[in-house]
This record gives sequence, structure tokens and C-alpha cells, in this order.
Amino acid sequence: MSTVTSRTSTDDAARPQTRARTRARRFGGFAILAYLLTAVLVLPMVWVVVLSFQTNENILRDPLNFSDLNLANYQVATSTLNLMLMYKNTLIIAAVSVAVGVVLAYMAAFALTRMTWARTWLRRGLRFYLLAGLAIPVYILLFPVYRLNIELGLFGTYWALILPYIASQLSFNVLLFTGFLADFPVEVEEAAIIDGARLRTLAWRIVFPLMRPVVATLLIFNVIYVWNEYPFAVTLINDPAMTTISLGVAQFQGFWSVDYGAMMASATLVLLPQLLLYAVFQRHVVAGMTFGAVKG
Repeated sequence: MSTVTSRTSTDDAARPQTRARTRARRFGGFAILAYLLTAVLVLPMVWVVVLSFQTNENILRDPLNFSDLNLANYQVATSTLNLMLMYKNTLIIAAVSVAVGVVLAYMAAFALTRMTWARTWLRRGLRFYLLAGLAIPVYILLFPVYRLNIELGLFGTYWALILPYIASQLSFNVLLFTGFLADFPVEVEEAAIIDGARLRTLAWRIVFPLMRPVVATLLIFNVIYVWNEYPFAVTLINDPAMTTISLGVAQFQGFWSVDYGAMMASATLVLLPQLLLYAVFQRHVVAGMTFGAVKG
């Protein structure tokens, strides 16, 4: 009897250690997989930076030759491109389009998730219409947008890009806002209503400030999208004074030749602000993507 009891006690004591080893193995496997995925994602960016220090001959013949690295490509890029003008144009377009897009998406999501509709089919239809944009590739609308800009007299202006950018961001923004508002605690809003808060105060002074992680996530994603967008910019902008960052990088690609080194250098100058932005607001991105995922 004592032998059986001692064996049972030994098995009970060994189970936590076995579970701990199993968890450690799983964690180690996930960590290795995460490092591999990170390396795969980071390698192209590192490769662009490395190529920006090489000559065109090395890039075409022997890109792994690191013996002749120099800053000539950056000198060509900075002397050819008006970087300050390009940054200014891109920042203006990004700031206006992203701000207006987030505000419109929040208003639509708040109406869809919080307001009472006399006809529920209308609410479902409007939500389906807003989210259907996710299933439509944006660039198949390039020609209709081009024609609309010409008819409205917006071609070659900031608004020629701002309005399409707002429209292209709206579906994703509404999807994210509606998902988070669906899990948002209604007790906060009920307490504000009891205190006499009206609809505008409830939406903008009570709920919206608490959606900060979501707003930060949308701001970063949308700014990066506008920063890198090229097809709309090259089609709807014809004034050199309104050149954006993405258009500037393409200037090194000619009809007969391509200056790969200068292109890589300008791409690096475009990439660095995005990495800095993401590094600063990384915590907000993670919080925004996981907001409402765990309920206590």
C-alpha cells in the first residue's frame, strides 16, 4: 500500500515538470518560427539599404561584393530630388486624407453600432455597402477616378489624390471601428447618458478618446499606405511642384536605362521615416490590434 502511495506521489510531482518542459519546447518552437519570419520580412529592407551603397556595376554583376561601398548614390539622390518639397506634398496629402478618413469612418461606425434604426435592413445594407469596398481592388477604379477628377476640375491638385485616398481607406477603417465598438463596454455610455450627455458629447468626448489605440493603429496604417502609394499619384498628378515621395523614387527609371543605385538610395530615404514612425508608435499598433480581443 505504501509503495502504491509513493508511486502516486512521485507521478503527481513529476507532472508539473513534464508540463513545464512541454510548454518550454512549444515556446522555443514558436520563438524560432518568429525569428525566421522576422528575418524573411527584414531581409528585403536590409538588402535595399546595402544596395544603396553600391555602384550600378556591382549591383548588376556582383551584388554580394561589399568592397567598394560609398555614398555616391545618396549624393545623386539628394542633388536630383527636391526631398523637402516631396516630403511636404506627401505630408499634406497624408495628413488631410487620413484625418478626414478616420473621422468619417468613426462617425459611420458609431451610427451603425450605437444608434437605433427604424429599418434594420437599411442599417445592414449600409454596413454591407461600406465593407464591400474591401472586396474590390482599388486600382480597377483608376480610370473612373481619373475621369471624375477631370470633370470636377480637380486634376493636378491635392484634392485629386486626397479624395480617392479617403475613399480607399474608408472600408478598412469602418471594419476596424465597428469591430471595436461592438466590444466596447456600454456601461461607460450609460453612465454618461445618466449624467446628461448628449449624442455629440457621448460620441466625441466620451467614446472617441477611449478609442485611442484603434485610432493610432489606423493613423499609422493609413499614413504608410499614402506614403507608398504610386498608381494614383502618377496618374492624377502632372505638376512637378506637387511630386510626392513615391513619384520621386520612380524618376531614376528611364526609358532606356535605370539608375539602380540612386533608386535604392532614394528608396532608403523613403523607408527610414516609415520605420521611425512605426518604432515610435509600435506599442499603440499592438494595443490597437488586440483591443477588445480579451474580455475580462
